[in-house]
Amino acid sequence: MNKNFANSLELLTPEGKYNYIAYLLADENGVSVKVAKYAGMNKVDLIETVPLREALINAVVHNDFSHEIPPVFEIFSDRMEFTSYGGLIQGQSKEDFFSCSSMPRNRELMRVFKDVGLVEQLGSGMSRILQFYDRNIFEISDHFIKVTFPFSLLYEKQSIVNGDENGDENGGENGDENKILNLIKGRSDITAKQMSQQTGFSTRKISRIIKGLRETGKIIRVGSDRKGHWKIGK
Repeated sequence: MNKNFANSLELLTPEGKYNYIAYLLADENGVSVKVAKYAGMNKVDLIETVPLREALINAVVHNDFSHEIPPVFEIFSDRMEFTSYGGLIQGQSKEDFFSCSSMPRNRELMRVFKDVGLVEQLGSGMSRILQFYDRNIFEISDHFIKVTFPFSLLYEKQSIVNGDENGDENGGENGDENKILNLIKGRSDITAKQMSQQTGFSTRKISRIIKGLRETGKIIRVGSDRKGHWKIGK
Protein backbone atom coordinates (compact mmCIF):
# COMPACT_ATOMS: atom_id res chain seq x y z
CA MET A 1 0.00 0.00 0.00
CA ASN A 2 1.20 3.51 -0.81
CA LYS A 3 2.54 5.10 2.39
CA ASN A 4 0.81 8.44 1.67
CA PHE A 5 -2.51 6.64 1.27
CA ALA A 6 -1.90 4.61 4.42
CA ASN A 7 -1.04 7.79 6.31
CA SER A 8 -4.26 9.48 5.17
CA LEU A 9 -6.18 6.51 6.58
CA GLU A 10 -4.22 6.87 9.85
CA LEU A 11 -2.74 3.39 9.48
CA LEU A 12 0.82 4.45 10.34
CA THR A 13 2.58 5.08 13.63
CA PRO A 14 4.58 8.30 14.18
CA GLU A 15 7.64 6.25 13.19
CA GLY A 16 6.08 5.42 9.80
CA LYS A 17 5.33 1.78 10.58
CA TYR A 18 1.93 0.13 10.17
CA ASN A 19 -0.17 0.35 13.35
CA TYR A 20 -2.52 -2.19 14.90
CA ILE A 21 -5.52 -1.08 12.84
CA ALA A 22 -3.51 -1.81 9.69
CA TYR A 23 -2.75 -5.23 11.16
CA LEU A 24 -6.46 -5.88 11.69
CA LEU A 25 -7.25 -4.85 8.11
CA ALA A 26 -4.47 -6.96 6.59
CA ASP A 27 -5.39 -9.99 4.47
CA GLU A 28 -3.59 -12.19 6.98
CA ASN A 29 -3.43 -11.64 10.74
CA GLY A 30 -3.80 -13.60 13.95
CA VAL A 31 -7.22 -12.20 14.87
CA SER A 32 -10.15 -14.08 13.38
CA VAL A 33 -13.86 -13.34 13.72
CA LYS A 34 -15.65 -16.21 15.42
CA VAL A 35 -18.89 -17.33 13.77
CA ALA A 36 -20.87 -20.35 14.98
CA LYS A 37 -24.22 -21.73 13.80
CA TYR A 38 -26.25 -24.08 15.96
CA ALA A 39 -28.87 -26.40 14.42
CA GLY A 40 -31.20 -25.67 11.53
CA MET A 41 -30.52 -25.95 7.79
CA ASN A 42 -33.15 -23.88 6.00
CA LYS A 43 -32.51 -20.32 4.85
CA VAL A 44 -35.24 -18.09 6.27
CA ASP A 45 -35.34 -14.31 6.76
CA LEU A 46 -35.91 -14.07 10.51
CA ILE A 47 -34.32 -10.71 11.38
CA GLU A 48 -34.66 -7.19 9.99
CA THR A 49 -31.57 -6.72 7.82
CA VAL A 50 -30.90 -3.04 8.64
CA PRO A 51 -30.40 -3.41 12.43
CA LEU A 52 -28.60 -6.71 11.86
CA ARG A 53 -26.06 -5.00 9.60
CA GLU A 54 -25.58 -2.08 11.99
CA ALA A 55 -25.10 -4.36 15.00
CA LEU A 56 -22.55 -6.46 13.12
CA ILE A 57 -20.53 -3.37 12.16
CA ASN A 58 -20.75 -2.02 15.72
CA ALA A 59 -19.49 -5.31 17.13
CA VAL A 60 -16.38 -5.01 14.98
CA VAL A 61 -15.52 -1.30 15.19
CA HIS A 62 -16.24 -1.04 18.93
CA ASN A 63 -14.47 -4.27 19.90
CA ASP A 64 -11.36 -3.98 22.08
CA PHE A 65 -8.72 -5.76 20.01
CA SER A 66 -5.85 -4.84 22.34
CA HIS A 67 -5.99 -8.34 23.90
CA GLU A 68 -6.54 -9.97 20.48
CA ILE A 69 -10.03 -11.09 21.49
CA PRO A 70 -12.25 -10.93 18.38
CA PRO A 71 -16.01 -10.34 18.31
CA VAL A 72 -18.13 -13.49 18.31
CA PHE A 73 -21.19 -14.09 16.12
CA GLU A 74 -23.41 -17.02 17.15
CA ILE A 75 -26.50 -18.35 15.37
CA PHE A 76 -28.88 -20.47 17.45
CA SER A 77 -32.17 -22.08 16.48
CA ASP A 78 -34.16 -19.27 18.13
CA ARG A 79 -31.83 -16.25 18.10
CA MET A 80 -28.64 -14.64 16.84
CA GLU A 81 -26.09 -13.16 19.25
CA PHE A 82 -23.24 -10.72 18.58
CA THR A 83 -20.70 -10.31 21.39
CA SER A 84 -17.93 -7.71 21.39
CA TYR A 85 -15.17 -7.51 23.97
CA GLY A 86 -14.43 -4.40 26.02
CA GLY A 87 -17.68 -3.21 27.58
CA LEU A 88 -18.44 0.50 27.52
CA ILE A 89 -15.67 2.96 26.70
CA GLN A 90 -14.16 4.69 29.74
CA GLY A 91 -16.33 7.66 30.65
CA GLN A 92 -19.30 6.39 28.63
CA SER A 93 -22.61 5.72 30.39
CA LYS A 94 -25.42 3.46 29.23
CA GLU A 95 -27.41 6.55 28.29
CA ASP A 96 -24.48 7.72 26.15
CA PHE A 97 -24.40 4.28 24.55
CA PHE A 98 -28.08 4.43 23.57
CA SER A 99 -28.17 8.15 22.73
CA CYS A 100 -26.60 7.56 19.30
CA SER A 101 -23.62 9.80 20.13
CA SER A 102 -20.50 8.67 18.31
CA MET A 103 -17.80 7.39 20.68
CA PRO A 104 -15.93 4.79 18.61
CA ARG A 105 -13.34 2.70 20.42
CA ASN A 106 -11.36 2.23 17.20
CA ARG A 107 -11.53 5.65 15.54
CA GLU A 108 -9.25 4.73 12.63
CA LEU A 109 -11.16 1.52 11.94
CA MET A 110 -14.45 3.43 11.98
CA ARG A 111 -13.03 5.92 9.51
CA VAL A 112 -11.96 3.14 7.13
CA PHE A 113 -15.44 1.61 7.34
CA LYS A 114 -16.92 5.02 6.53
CA ASP A 115 -14.54 5.57 3.61
CA VAL A 116 -15.52 2.24 2.01
CA GLY A 117 -19.23 2.96 2.46
CA LEU A 118 -20.04 0.53 5.28
CA VAL A 119 -20.87 3.39 7.66
CA GLU A 120 -23.07 6.22 6.35
CA GLN A 121 -22.94 8.64 9.27
CA LEU A 122 -21.08 8.35 12.55
CA GLY A 123 -23.42 7.59 15.43
CA SER A 124 -26.37 6.61 13.21
CA GLY A 125 -26.11 2.84 13.69
CA MET A 126 -27.74 2.70 17.12
CA SER A 127 -30.73 4.77 16.02
CA ARG A 128 -31.36 2.30 13.18
CA ILE A 129 -31.27 -0.63 15.59
CA LEU A 130 -33.65 1.06 18.05
CA GLN A 131 -36.14 1.75 15.26
CA PHE A 132 -36.85 -1.99 15.17
CA TYR A 133 -35.87 -3.32 18.60
CA ASP A 134 -36.04 -2.31 22.25
CA ARG A 135 -32.99 -1.57 24.38
CA ASN A 136 -33.42 -4.85 26.24
CA ILE A 137 -31.86 -6.79 23.35
CA PHE A 138 -28.53 -5.42 24.65
CA GLU A 139 -26.69 -6.98 27.58
CA ILE A 140 -23.87 -4.76 28.87
CA SER A 141 -21.24 -5.91 31.38
CA ASP A 142 -17.84 -4.59 32.42
CA HIS A 143 -16.04 -6.60 29.76
CA PHE A 144 -18.57 -7.50 27.08
CA ILE A 145 -21.50 -6.09 25.12
CA LYS A 146 -23.93 -8.65 23.72
CA VAL A 147 -26.86 -7.98 21.41
CA THR A 148 -29.47 -10.70 20.91
CA PHE A 149 -31.81 -10.78 17.91
CA PRO A 150 -34.68 -13.21 18.60
CA PHE A 151 -36.30 -15.17 15.81
CA SER A 152 -39.71 -14.31 17.26
CA LEU A 153 -41.51 -14.17 13.90
CA LEU A 154 -40.57 -17.79 13.27
CA TYR A 155 -42.30 -18.90 16.45
CA GLU A 156 -45.35 -16.77 15.78
CA LYS A 157 -45.73 -18.46 12.39
CA GLN A 158 -45.23 -21.90 13.92
CA SER A 159 -47.86 -21.17 16.56
CA ILE A 160 -50.39 -20.10 13.94
CA VAL A 161 -49.72 -23.20 11.83
CA ASN A 162 -49.67 -25.63 14.74
CA GLY A 163 -52.61 -24.23 16.70
CA ASP A 164 -53.65 -26.30 19.71
CA GLU A 165 -54.74 -29.93 19.97
CA ASN A 166 -58.36 -28.94 19.38
CA GLY A 167 -57.58 -27.07 16.16
CA ASP A 168 -57.41 -23.56 17.61
CA GLU A 169 -55.48 -21.78 14.84
CA ASN A 170 -56.32 -18.27 15.98
CA GLY A 171 -53.90 -18.10 18.89
CA GLY A 172 -55.52 -17.09 22.18
CA GLU A 173 -54.34 -18.85 25.32
CA ASN A 174 -53.32 -21.98 23.43
CA GLY A 175 -51.45 -19.93 20.85
CA ASP A 176 -49.56 -18.12 23.60
CA GLU A 177 -48.70 -21.42 25.26
CA ASN A 178 -47.40 -22.76 21.95
CA LYS A 179 -45.10 -19.76 21.60
CA ILE A 180 -43.57 -20.46 25.01
CA LEU A 181 -43.32 -24.20 24.30
CA ASN A 182 -41.53 -23.53 21.01
CA LEU A 183 -39.06 -21.23 22.75
CA ILE A 184 -38.34 -23.89 25.37
CA LYS A 185 -37.92 -26.54 22.67
CA GLY A 186 -35.39 -24.29 20.97
CA ARG A 187 -33.47 -23.50 24.16
CA SER A 188 -34.04 -25.47 27.37
CA ASP A 189 -32.20 -22.96 29.60
CA ILE A 190 -34.16 -19.92 28.40
CA THR A 191 -35.19 -17.48 31.12
CA ALA A 192 -38.51 -15.73 31.67
CA LYS A 193 -36.85 -12.42 30.78
CA GLN A 194 -35.63 -13.83 27.47
CA MET A 195 -39.10 -15.24 26.76
CA SER A 196 -40.52 -11.79 27.37
CA GLN A 197 -38.01 -10.21 24.99
CA GLN A 198 -38.75 -12.69 22.23
CA THR A 199 -42.55 -12.71 22.47
CA GLY A 200 -43.36 -9.19 23.62
CA PHE A 201 -45.33 -10.61 26.57
CA SER A 202 -44.91 -9.08 30.02
CA THR A 203 -42.93 -11.13 32.54
CA ARG A 204 -46.12 -11.42 34.57
CA LYS A 205 -47.91 -13.03 31.63
CA ILE A 206 -44.92 -15.31 31.03
CA SER A 207 -45.09 -16.47 34.67
CA ARG A 208 -48.81 -17.20 34.33
CA ILE A 209 -48.32 -19.21 31.14
CA ILE A 210 -45.41 -21.16 32.65
CA LYS A 211 -47.48 -21.93 35.74
CA GLY A 212 -50.25 -23.33 33.56
CA LEU A 213 -47.83 -25.41 31.49
CA ARG A 214 -46.26 -26.86 34.64
CA GLU A 215 -49.63 -27.66 36.19
CA THR A 216 -50.69 -29.56 33.07
CA GLY A 217 -47.37 -31.39 32.89
CA LYS A 218 -46.40 -29.95 29.51
CA ILE A 219 -43.10 -28.67 30.90
CA ILE A 220 -40.98 -29.79 33.84
CA ARG A 221 -38.35 -27.78 35.68
CA VAL A 222 -35.11 -29.69 36.25
CA GLY A 223 -32.83 -28.21 38.90
CA SER A 224 -33.06 -24.82 40.60
CA ASP A 225 -34.82 -21.76 39.22
CA ARG A 226 -31.47 -20.04 38.73
CA LYS A 227 -29.27 -22.80 37.31
CA GLY A 228 -31.76 -25.40 36.12
CA HIS A 229 -33.41 -25.98 32.75
CA TRP A 230 -36.73 -26.88 31.20
CA LYS A 231 -37.81 -30.30 29.97
CA ILE A 232 -40.78 -30.94 27.70
CA GLY A 233 -43.33 -33.17 29.43
CA LYS A 234 -46.33 -35.02 28.03
